[in-house]
Amino acid sequence: MELKKEKDLELEKARHSLAHVLAKALVSLYPDTKLTIGPAIEDGFYYDIDLDHSITPEEFDKIEKKMKEIINKGENFVKKVVSREEALELFKNNPYKEELINDLPLDEEVSIYYTGDDFFDLCRGPHVESCRNLQNYGFKIHSINGAYWRGSEKNKMLQRVYCYAYKTKKELADHIAMLEEAKKRDNRKLGKELKLFMISPEGPGFPFYLPNGMIVRNQLIDYWREIHREAGYKEIMTPIMLNRHLWETSGHWDHYKDNMYTSIIDDDTYAIKPMNCPGGVLVYKNEPHSYRDLPLRMGELGLVHRYEKSGELGGLLRVRSFTQDDAHIFMTPNQVKDEIKGVVDLIDRVYKVFGFTYHAELSTRPENSMGSDEDWELATDALRQALDELKLDYIVNEGDGAFYGPKIDFHLVDAIGRTWQCGTIQLDFQLPQRFELEYVGEDGEKHRPIMIHRVIYGSLDRFIGLLIENFAGAFPLWLAPEQVRVLSLTERNNDYAESIKKQLFNEGLRVESDTRNEKIGYKIREALSMKVPYLIIVGDEEEKNNTISIRGRGFENKSGLILSDFIDRLKNEIKTKKI
Repeated sequence: MELKKEKDLELEKARHSLAHVLAKALVSLYPDTKLTIGPAIEDGFYYDIDLDHSITPEEFDKIEKKMKEIINKGENFVKKVVSREEALELFKNNPYKEELINDLPLDEEVSIYYTGDDFFDLCRGPHVESCRNLQNYGFKIHSINGAYWRGSEKNKMLQRVYCYAYKTKKELADHIAMLEEAKKRDNRKLGKELKLFMISPEGPGFPFYLPNGMIVRNQLIDYWREIHREAGYKEIMTPIMLNRHLWETSGHWDHYKDNMYTSIIDDDTYAIKPMNCPGGVLVYKNEPHSYRDLPLRMGELGLVHRYEKSGELGGLLRVRSFTQDDAHIFMTPNQVKDEIKGVVDLIDRVYKVFGFTYHAELSTRPENSMGSDEDWELATDALRQALDELKLDYIVNEGDGAFYGPKIDFHLVDAIGRTWQCGTIQLDFQLPQRFELEYVGEDGEKHRPIMIHRVIYGSLDRFIGLLIENFAGAFPLWLAPEQVRVLSLTERNNDYAESIKKQLFNEGLRVESDTRNEKIGYKIREALSMKVPYLIIVGDEEEKNNTISIRGRGFENKSGLILSDFIDRLKNEIKTKKI
């Protein structure tokens, strides 16, 4: 069922109004402040200011106190429409506002908003009626950063004051608590502590996987291959670098070249691939096809590279080099709906393994697109019909599709309530046309196939980063780099501990032992810090009775267990991919 994606207009108006309150407070406290812009954003608002004095975090309380004074006065927000000349006169001492006024279209209304009698700002609105409407809102200044005027490095660096803002103080407190929890789960922090990956200054944005990280990565790849074999996919691999002509034919050169890394080979321009689809198209084109070959499902774990600005990089969640779990499906028109349903079923199956809930969003034709209106309408209707027949609730994002076709995106919800866009299904009429792909139909004539692009993990690297944060580094047993650690209570028990380790190893489990001459409490704390799912502790009692004691997650403590029974339990937990 199609759902409306509606902004909370009341909250957005309040955040916009609070931005004016912040601006008034700043001007009151720092009279030399030159105001620029102050929009509402996802979790609050910000205001960019030009001020010689550098505001420090120690001043945040003072600014918030002044904001509360303004709110408690209950002043109204009053709109006044003025001529362009009046506006320029009002802001004659503020070159930023003058620039904004001069850039307005000649036929656009110029309006200012008063907050009380002593403060006004250039603004389209809308605002809440009065500061009284803001009294129950929770807000907090949380940071101040540099920001170039209008985002251009050629312009002056301003100070950007960021604030959170929510409808109630409880919602604000919940948001701050979530952010504090997110810090503990940060993939960069845990990636280092758990020895999963590293980012070197010699390669910003290019992750290095350490032995522990490779175990997680390979487990995810093994699972991906297993479910794709079952779903009828054939795995391929395409080159990491291809010549400019290919990217021009695909349309990526015109739409994406600023994000591509290029080189000259034999006097020709080559580009490292930013996506895998043109390579998949060439594989299809390598040999003739009949309708009997279709649908043809080809999967690829393809390494791609995209230029991202250094300020946007963040551990595994935003990188310049990553592996996409791509698949491309080539099909006849009457196979489209069933193939989309098949992909949705596969995505649903995978996400449930990790315990994720999700919602779907249908994105339609963007302004910067290629292809005919008819093709776009057919493609969008096919995606919409498949979602409707699956009875899957979805939101429509107008104009947010890929440049070659509409898409369905899948947004996961993690353990602390954040959403992540991972899987996507994109329906494409354009690349088969641009590459002149064909198949011979039942009528003996040549026809053009239709193409689906899809990912489930999205980026394998980003998905690992998401899993690190979702599980706070405590991976399910089947993914855990180290599944069991055997601890000896005293040096007398070292041989018994090593014999248990050997039996576990021979059963295919990832196991380590700690037989150092250290106190057992120290050994346990160290193992727990590495998020090892199960600890086996053996002392004189266990050795005498040929048993084990275990300590598992969730404060599980059991003694007198038979090792073979425990191994059966572990194997079942791995087989069922228990969370």
